[in-house]
Amino acid sequence: MGNISELEALLRPPAMDMPVYPPKAITLASGETMVVRQVARDEVPKLLEAIYPLLWVERDFYDVVAARLFGELLAYKRYRVKDEYVLAGLIDGVLAGMVNGRLVDEKTGMSYHTLTIRRGLRVGSHLFAAKMEYHIEHCQQEEVLIVAESPIGFRRWMIEYPLEKKYEIQHELGGVPSWVLPKETYYSAKPRLVSGHRPVSEALLKSAETIVLPGDDTVVRQVAGEKEESP
Repeated sequence: MGNISELEALLRPPAMDMPVYPPKAITLASGETMVVRQVARDEVPKLLEAIYPLLWVERDFYDVVAARLFGELLAYKRYRVKDEYVLAGLIDGVLAGMVNGRLVDEKTGMSYHTLTIRRGLRVGSHLFAAKMEYHIEHCQQEEVLIVAESPIGFRRWMIEYPLEKKYEIQHELGGVPSWVLPKETYYSAKPRLVSGHRPVSEALLKSAETIVLPGDDTVVRQVAGEKEESP
């Protein structure tokens, strides 16, 4: 843990040994390439800058998702949530979207949020799929617990995969009880919904090394002005 006080050590939750998500490149419908990679704790302030202007965008429940994600990212940065991870999608280094979740235990994952900034290219769907890939393939988990906070999110996750009800378990985000993506359903849906290739070239990795923000006005305009993508 480094040089931290004994009290701080007590406040931090015990951590599992989590694998690093290996970066991958996804070719989008526009022909652009999005690099998906893991976000380090010291990069969180950049993501918070991107989320902040969305706190008052009511369309597609961006305000709810942004507010909750803002708190989850702070908790991740300050070691106040157990076994959380964050993935970002970057196009030429510019932030296109982000996802997060955590490991409940060795067998079960908890999906938190998917937030799209660059809309109209299924960025959110690709990032959600990358999140499921991380849980099932890289963390070797058996299932992921999921809820949706918008109608489009419900169509993207619950219907497209399709997910199963697991209403006997209340999801950590509250709202409706959990839906679940079992390992078998993930592998059945993988050919349709999980995209990208590895290894990522050195040039692409270099382009995604530093997170670049599109700017407050651009973020709000992209989120509020197009119709196809959703949190």
